[in-house]
Amino acid sequence: SPPGPAAARIMYSLAHRPWHVFCRISLQHRSSLSHRSPRFPQLCYGEPAPVLILSGSPAALTFAVAPRVGLAVRAVLKKREYGPKYTQNNFITAVRAMNEFCLKPSDLVQLRKIRRRSPHDDTEAFTVFLRSDVEAKALDVWGSHEALARERNLRKEVEREYQESRFLDLLSFHTTTFLQGPGKVVMVAICINGLNFFFKLLAWVYTGSASMFSEAIHSLADTCNQALLAVGISQSVRNPDAVHPYGFSNMRYIASLISGVGIFMMGAGLSWYHGIMGLLHPEPMESLLWAYCILAGSLVSEGATLLVASNEIKKSARQQGLSFYEYVMQSRDPSTNVVLLEDAAAVLGVIMAAGCMGLTSLTGNPLYDSLGSLGVGTLLGAVSAFLIYTNTEALLAPSIQAEHVQKLTEFLENDPAVRAIHDVKATDMGLSKVRFKAEVDFDGRVVTRSYLEKQDIDQILNDIQQVKTPEELENFMLKHGENIIDTLGAEVDRLEKELKQRNPEVRHVDLEIL
Repeated sequence: SPPGPAAARIMYSLAHRPWHVFCRISLQHRSSLSHRSPRFPQLCYGEPAPVLILSGSPAALTFAVAPRVGLAVRAVLKKREYGPKYTQNNFITAVRAMNEFCLKPSDLVQLRKIRRRSPHDDTEAFTVFLRSDVEAKALDVWGSHEALARERNLRKEVEREYQESRFLDLLSFHTTTFLQGPGKVVMVAICINGLNFFFKLLAWVYTGSASMFSEAIHSLADTCNQALLAVGISQSVRNPDAVHPYGFSNMRYIASLISGVGIFMMGAGLSWYHGIMGLLHPEPMESLLWAYCILAGSLVSEGATLLVASNEIKKSARQQGLSFYEYVMQSRDPSTNVVLLEDAAAVLGVIMAAGCMGLTSLTGNPLYDSLGSLGVGTLLGAVSAFLIYTNTEALLAPSIQAEHVQKLTEFLENDPAVRAIHDVKATDMGLSKVRFKAEVDFDGRVVTRSYLEKQDIDQILNDIQQVKTPEELENFMLKHGENIIDTLGAEVDRLEKELKQRNPEVRHVDLEIL
């Protein structure tokens, strides 16, 4: 049957919608007429919605009233397709514009400048450019994509040559680093152990004592390992770069780990070897008087180095609120730990060697001297095992103490803008530097209220009253939606900044919006 007046009005309404709005028609199962509300839902232009069935071809639609099927029409915005790669609205900093598009500062003067919230702690806002503007300027300067690509390759080659020329700088020492703290301790230990090695070597050549040989090897191993620690300290203070964005602080742990392996192989290994050979092929020894004098001097010097290292550890432990034992076991300062343990082993080794040499002098049996060499080797093996274990654990970036994690989490949860905290990870990056990461469920109402508190409410109400068309509604929502997103970003920055201020050991904070 031909469509009635109501259906004709519906078709007229659908045909005259704006281009960017389409009507979504859904057939819904309805209850019986006796259970329906007497008021029909409204169409886009205020017409009552009859219960209809659409049938026929697209060229000739027919309509029929049905008791259980309804027609619902609503206006929605057409979905915009951006494609897999869309950079038209991307922002780019001046540094990236010059590095990636080979532009000069003068080329950026005429481009549109936009002030945005800065991601850096030391600045609140900075200037960015539209990527599309930068790309257009680069093509204007270089003439073509091919010419721009050639210039990029040329600059990469220059940068590679520059990095190669700086290779020797990686081994350069920073003088100020060795005038205080762990650097000073290491330099003092290098000087003392170097002298000890020289005099112990002379004593071994004169006496032929296996224990004295072990002590000479012990001092040589200490000197080499502490030189390695000096390299690690020097490299650990280097500034972060593009390849190592979190810096080089772990170089101290790497140097300490290698030092532990060196003590085991060079110190313990040679001491065991010489002790076993002394047991298998005992030889008479010359006068041990000079050996005793050198051991006494070594005991004094090693004790002085041990005292310097102990005082440095006590000072650092007190600053971090830890006990001496906790500071050493947690390997908070691996360089000072190595010096402390090596010198403690050296003092015990000197006492052990002197005792075994004394027994040899009293009994005339060289086996006691060989046993002293084995004892010194065992002592060095124990020290090396401890250093290898503690530095390996530190390099694996362990979590910080549970009480500290709870403290950081509670600080975030007590903020009104935060609903919940999930997937918390707080790892020790070395040298008392902590990296904190968490997923944050923000309260959108609090964030929106924070945005509205900074706006002119009367102006917003006036803007709302001016909204008459879908285009005006879209522009209104896009404007305030972007501003609310910026406010959310500012809330993230605020939380990260406050977290670092309250906990100085937290150097890197990554809060992800859930």
